Amino acid sequence: MTKAGFVSLIGRPNAGKSTLMNSLLGEKIAMVSQKANATRKRSNAIVMHGDAQIIFVDTPGLHEKEKILNQFMLDEALKAMGDCDLIVYLAPVTDDVKIYEKFLQLNNNKVKHIIALSKIDQVSQEKLFKKIAQYNQYAEHFEALIPIAIPKKVGHKDLLDTIAKLLPQSPFLYDPDDLTSELVRDIYAGFIREGIFENISDEIPYESDVLIDKIEEENNIDKIYATIIIEKESQKGIIIGKNGEAIKRIGKYAREKIELLSGKKAYLNLQVSVKKGWSKDKSFLKEIGYQ
Repeated sequence: MTKAGFVSLIGRPNAGKSTLMNSLLGEKIAMVSQKANATRKRSNAIVMHGDAQIIFVDTPGLHEKEKILNQFMLDEALKAMGDCDLIVYLAPVTDDVKIYEKFLQLNNNKVKHIIALSKIDQVSQEKLFKKIAQYNQYAEHFEALIPIAIPKKVGHKDLLDTIAKLLPQSPFLYDPDDLTSELVRDIYAGFIREGIFENISDEIPYESDVLIDKIEEENNIDKIYATIIIEKESQKGIIIGKNGEAIKRIGKYAREKIELLSGKKAYLNLQVSVKKGWSKDKSFLKEIGYQ
């Protein structure tokens, strides 16, 4: 009998959920940034582990909902918690357990969950054991606690083994050769957003988004045409930069990620468009995919 199911990766902003999903998949499909709240929408990765097909669902971080866009992001995380078969709660070992308490309050459907205690390579064994003891006070709530170190892949097999045991018996839900059910255009848009986050400072990355206008696939090259949306006219010059240097850096960064995933050369054409107050405009947010 095979097993299959959806496993939501849940945690605070910047906990490392996207990094963990990419690491478990062995391919980079989700954008990653050191800045918090970079992930805005759910995305998934299909990981085969023995006779189990694990569909990991990356989510925005659990945070206070302030703006309309933040409300959407929080709703995305909460929906992922309610729709899945299992939750992996990602807890950096340096986090206060009170953050985990908030997660328990939000898990209204009482979906089974595992705690993945991350960044264990950054603390002493003494501190690690103390943190595990703190979480063990809540042992009645979780199925397992697994220490992991994402960059070194420490604990990855234990995590996958435990997930596989807890998934329901089911035929595979996707072709075992698939890496994700995400649209290529959404993955590429994420890479461009990552380029903005990594090359542009301050609030501009949070007030920008990316729309893929067109993809032309040829035998040896993919041609991608995209528009970077920003909120203020004054931000346009910063995104483009002196002599176009900033947008060239963004394009180079994203193109390298695209080529690594596609295995082909990529031509990337980036335009910049000002849409005042786009992140507060419900109708426009819906138009560009934020339901």
